[in-house]
Amino acid sequence: MVEFRIDRHSGMAAYLQIVQQVQEALRMGILAEGDQLPTAARVARDTKLNPNTTLKAYRELEHLGLVEPRPGVGTFVSAVPAQRSPLADSPLLGELSDWMRRARGAGLDWGDVSALITAARVEHFPAG
Repeated sequence: MVEFRIDRHSGMAAYLQIVQQVQEALRMGILAEGDQLPTAARVARDTKLNPNTTLKAYRELEHLGLVEPRPGVGTFVSAVPAQRSPLADSPLLGELSDWMRRARGAGLDWGDVSALITAARVEHFPAG
């Protein structure tokens, strides 16, 4: 089961962080069609968010067609983005992990790493 982590200093709304984490879990193959998400109440309790915030995230996931609520049962993944294979199996993940280790060893903090990633993203994926 997926566990959500909320970064209260990121500048991104908490409900969008939940949406993004579900999307990433789907891309990585951590979540698959038919998997059950934790209840909105449990997410609210575990992340110390207002229950309405977690419900808003779940409604957005439903709007995106990624989950479907089943009253009295829970919320289930209903669709997985089309992809050749889960990113968790990609050799790029290992290369990125190695790079992150080198960045940490060089004394970079998350702000530095994030800035470098953003600069590379803008250079190689300017539209996205």
